[in-house]
Amino acid sequence: MSSCVNSATIDGMIRSSASRFYQVGSLPGSPSVYGRLRAWLSQDPWVGDSVEVSVTDKTGEQVTIRKVENVRLLDKYNNRKFSQGTLYLTATHLIFVDPDNKKETWVLYMHIASVEKLALTTTGSPLQLRCKTFLSVTFVVPKERDCHEIFTTLQKLSQPVHIEDLYCFYYTSSSEDIPKTAGWNFFDLQSEFQRMNVPNDQWSLTLLNENYEICDTYPRYLYVPATAQTNILIGSSKFRSKGRLPVLTYLHRNKAAISRCSQPLSGFSARCLEDEQMLNCVLQANPGPGYMYVVDTRHKINAMANRAAGKGYENENFYENIKFHFLGIDNIHWMRTSLNKLIETCESKAPSMSFFLSGLESSWWLRHLKAILDTAWFIVQAVEGGVSVLVHCSDGWDRTAQVCSLSSLMLDAYYRTVQGYQALIEKDWLAFGHKFSDRCGHIAGDPKEVSPVFTQFIDCTWQLATQFPRAFQFNERFLLTLHDHLTSCQYGTFIGNCEKDRVDLRLNERTYSLWGYMANHMNEYMNPLYDASFAPETLKPCLAPQNFRFWRGMFCRFEGGVHPRENLGDLLLATCDHSASMEDHIKLLQKRISAIKQKITDCGDKVKSEILDKAKEPISHPLDNKLFYNKAEDLARYSTIEDAIEGCTELKQACELVDNALVVGSTDETKLSSQSSMEQLASELGSVALDWKTLRNVKECACSTPFDHFSRKYHCWKCGDVFCTRCIEKHCALPGHLSQRAVPVCRPCYRLVVSSAASVTSSALDEPLSP
Repeated sequence: MSSCVNSATIDGMIRSSASRFYQVGSLPGSPSVYGRLRAWLSQDPWVGDSVEVSVTDKTGEQVTIRKVENVRLLDKYNNRKFSQGTLYLTATHLIFVDPDNKKETWVLYMHIASVEKLALTTTGSPLQLRCKTFLSVTFVVPKERDCHEIFTTLQKLSQPVHIEDLYCFYYTSSSEDIPKTAGWNFFDLQSEFQRMNVPNDQWSLTLLNENYEICDTYPRYLYVPATAQTNILIGSSKFRSKGRLPVLTYLHRNKAAISRCSQPLSGFSARCLEDEQMLNCVLQANPGPGYMYVVDTRHKINAMANRAAGKGYENENFYENIKFHFLGIDNIHWMRTSLNKLIETCESKAPSMSFFLSGLESSWWLRHLKAILDTAWFIVQAVEGGVSVLVHCSDGWDRTAQVCSLSSLMLDAYYRTVQGYQALIEKDWLAFGHKFSDRCGHIAGDPKEVSPVFTQFIDCTWQLATQFPRAFQFNERFLLTLHDHLTSCQYGTFIGNCEKDRVDLRLNERTYSLWGYMANHMNEYMNPLYDASFAPETLKPCLAPQNFRFWRGMFCRFEGGVHPRENLGDLLLATCDHSASMEDHIKLLQKRISAIKQKITDCGDKVKSEILDKAKEPISHPLDNKLFYNKAEDLARYSTIEDAIEGCTELKQACELVDNALVVGSTDETKLSSQSSMEQLASELGSVALDWKTLRNVKECACSTPFDHFSRKYHCWKCGDVFCTRCIEKHCALPGHLSQRAVPVCRPCYRLVVSSAASVTSSALDEPLSP
């Protein structure tokens, strides 16, 4: 039976957890996503193993939403071990719910790379999902008919036909206060070149491409040699594939430049005078050694093969004072095959050491990373030596983007900060036309266009970060989040194949920016080892084969037993936070102790003065009067002023004065009230956790959400317990901190602090005014 439900209903059910693409979660106490879905679906009177619901999507089409009962989620290493529950197909996610263990498995449709029906078994029809985040799950659906319908639905939902059917055009942030404009104004191409002191006498801005007329895959603002006239620019663009003429991408402080373009349309013998003049202008823009490099990132044999298609490479006889180098990075097809082999190796159910190592070697993945970094290092050495470099591959948007961005990353410390790395991606990848939608398979298209080009860039960045852990401001989680949202299509940042596509789609108006989301979670991405003063301006990595590492955190992120129980980066962040909390608490205690000491000193001086005055009074000894005799005997016991102070009853009054007048400084937020000083002091001492729970053996949050290697664990600064990101969303100032800055606390502690602050305020208002 079908029932018509508006798609907004489905979206609302999952919007609060839309960021959890793949993670296994728990069923929150009330009301959970599971509960809302179950309550909604249980309204349908159909009884059986599955329920079918017709939903009107944003385009007006009817999409079948199903829930299927008694589905098994198989364990990767043991098919006899499984979880049993309900499978839900919502508007954007596939959700598996295991009610017995209170676990959820969420898979975003856009993350699904392939869906495969396996051979029938006695327990049902297996369905295997492989994701672009390298998650692989296998469900066993009781009925083959249900399995086939799920299979068909997932194929449709994971591969939209039109780009405006993507998730980002319908996603709305409700759990976070992020305006839709946040992040879109973080980067400006002209500002980035101004940071490099461009324009200048050698390089100038041209507006010839302001309406994308010369090259529709380039940005509208191009920086070219100041001596290059308009006819040279137009002539060179006509001689280059896709019109991608040589333009500036990075200018070093020594005036050496990195420029980029596409292959020339030279064929076997064609030449272009304007293109030759253009390269000479690039050469003359650097007053250095009198020559420059042209780096062709392809194998020479492949470049020669392109000549048959009227393309190819520059003829050395026509270009003076230019040295040509072929550096041999394989094309997108080799990279796609390499990643597939690597994934097959990682997904093996019982890999031996020899099997894994031979599989890793045969995939050539690490070899490809080495070839990319070798090329980038060649460019770094040339630029540091004062020699300009022009880089191209075939069309100049894949291998060229990789080596130009990695060279800049090694040359400029700014690009190793969070803001700088985002600017590097915006400049060398987004603005200069890397085909993100084609390479990531955002919509249904030619599968041969899909290739892990950007994944390799992120992996190369990680390789550098492992060699220079103090040089990068961001951590591994930052890179993994980037990679996840590369294919999630939740944000509009990586949608489209070039700047013109994003302008035409009005993504900055219609979608959220990934940079805005990440800015709201910046504390998750900070590298505690980063030291801006220590980091060298230029990174000089060791690119020997033994220094390349398999990135377990990327390709085996969802394997339960292969990661350390304690993430070093998170441990360091937690230690820094704990130390900061203790230092802030110590400062308050020092201030309290100083105030108490001063008050005791003041009261002691007063008592001393009173005793001294009494000691100066004349003492008579009428021995015949017992009353006066006793008084004289008591006074005789005080042989010194100090002895008199110790035995004086006025000290009790002094202590009472201290108790009722513990005032710190002047009028600030840490001032104690005159009537509730001891209560407030006790509140301060109890508001800060002295001991924080270790992260090592914490497997799940208090809300039952399990922690995996990717999950960030947070400490509550008041109670010291460990929580997930959803349970630690509150921030407030603790009474025991001198700075009174807002710090992360769990929900129960937040309510306790707020109610305590309210009662203190109420008590202060009820106090009578001093006469």
